[in-house]
Amino acid sequence: MILETTAPLATTAPTQEEQARAWDAAHVMKTYARQPVTFVRGQGARLWDAQGKEYLDFLAGIAVCSVGHCHPRLVSAIQQQAATLMHVSNLYLTEPQAHLARRLVELSDFERVFFCNSGAEANEAAIKLARKRAKSVGGENKVHIVTALNSFHGRTIATVTATGQPKFQKGFEPLPGGFSYVPFNDVDALCAAVNENTAAILLEPIQGESGIHPATREYLQAARDLADEHGALLIFDEVQTGMGRTGRMWAYQSYSVLPDVVTLAKGLGGGFPIGACLARGDAAETFAPGDHGSTFAANPLAAAAAHAVLDIICDEELQANARRMGAHLTARLEALERQYPEAVGGVRGMGLMLALHLRQPIAKQVLACCLENGLVVNAVGDETIRLLPPLIITEADADTAIDILDKAIAASSL
Repeated sequence: MILETTAPLATTAPTQEEQARAWDAAHVMKTYARQPVTFVRGQGARLWDAQGKEYLDFLAGIAVCSVGHCHPRLVSAIQQQAATLMHVSNLYLTEPQAHLARRLVELSDFERVFFCNSGAEANEAAIKLARKRAKSVGGENKVHIVTALNSFHGRTIATVTATGQPKFQKGFEPLPGGFSYVPFNDVDALCAAVNENTAAILLEPIQGESGIHPATREYLQAARDLADEHGALLIFDEVQTGMGRTGRMWAYQSYSVLPDVVTLAKGLGGGFPIGACLARGDAAETFAPGDHGSTFAANPLAAAAAHAVLDIICDEELQANARRMGAHLTARLEALERQYPEAVGGVRGMGLMLALHLRQPIAKQVLACCLENGLVVNAVGDETIRLLPPLIITEADADTAIDILDKAIAASSL
């Protein structure tokens, strides 16, 4: 008798992207709602996915890739430093870090720098600095910190408490005490909140994560006056607005309001993790050895990256480009408002930190349509599209982005 056998069915091996997505789903904590694309390469203002499709990047890693992807000068600086010295403890001096501190001071109105690895850490340092300094000048009860509703300052337990958005705080109670929140751009509310026990007023010159809401100069000047009156520090969170994004190196320069402390990260490393807390006056002298620290902060590799980013921003005049391209994009976005008055409700922002307000809850549909057509943007809630392109974009890049947005709005409008 002859036994018949059935050959096993052929199976198709998963692609590298499919395997990566499977590993991500199985092993990475579920803290991100990922978009349906896997990026594998970047150059300038463009990205490519695993299938080789090209995208124009108008998010830049959420304002991180300030000089674009893989800028040759940034790549070269990192390669050279990696082959020389990557890390030693901050118990020892390294020349790249000292040089970077000098450059940041010279490019700003501040006197000293504390280095760290992220924006949240920079704001954490600013909060600690403010509390210690306040107690030295006003006693143990001077701990109160005022922030704005709809602000975003980070996700550590202190910075998420400083963040004026309950959705980020939910589930992490009890939160640290000593924080209060006031409506953004409401001078009267700010005046009512600040008192003799206030250690600091912490504000973003332009609120980023809640949808690009610029402060008024009147509001920031009132904060400056109140801080002076009550012996508090004025802290500007420039994690997103700094490094030329608004058309000046720091947003406070556009407002002509000087804070006591400013925090930086994101664009400072151009994609390499680094943060900084800059201070002036007695705030710059508050920390003593042992008060604060960070294992990896501004190690030689991170410092070399930040040096290269500063070189590129200055040598290639990217602050001026942010102003020009911001004006061009704003004009084109305003034209979309006139073209789609039922769907588009205006433009907010400064330089290359812009938001398109939608009159309909279609932001997620617009984002998906843009992604499908090769444009990376960000949806903030249901009614805001956020644009944070690299500072190197050209007028042709801006026009391509608007053309894709045009089609996405037309396809998504109710």
